[in-house]
Amino acid sequence: MPKAKGKTRRQKFGYNVNRKRLNRNARRKAAPRIECSHIRHAWDHAKSVRQNLAEMGLAMDPNKAVPLRKRKVKAMDIDVQERPKELVRKPYVLNDLEAEASLPEKKGNTLSRDLIDYVRYMVENHGEDYKVSGLGLAGRLGRHPPFGV
Repeated sequence: MPKAKGKTRRQKFGYNVNRKRLNRNARRKAAPRIECSHIRHAWDHAKSVRQNLAEMGLAMDPNKAVPLRKRKVKAMDIDVQERPKELVRKPYVLNDLEAEASLPEKKGNTLSRDLIDYVRYMVENHGEDYKVSGLGLAGRLGRHPPFGV
């Protein structure tokens, strides 16, 4: 299909474009952001994913990291040959991940302090009368009671 006349324009060099920033942003978009900060700081962009993870003591494929022995062949018949262990050059990444995983988990399912105090106050004043105490709590939570109550 022919082009419309006068719509083709030759490309001109953009002198006011910062090439360093343009390349950096293109590289950042091409590679996804690594969420884990410990791995992100130890990452070497010149190396492959498998090489980076091996240096940190992590495995790319868990099936190959811990190979399963075949059950049909007896271990006595075959001399078990151990593969040479890969050199862990960045053990601090693994140590940091283990330390972070061993921290106690923060409980995030609790109510706010003022709401707990308000419920305690309502129970002390109204006791087992949930209808009266529920009217005040519904207004506090931003919900209105039904019209029949």
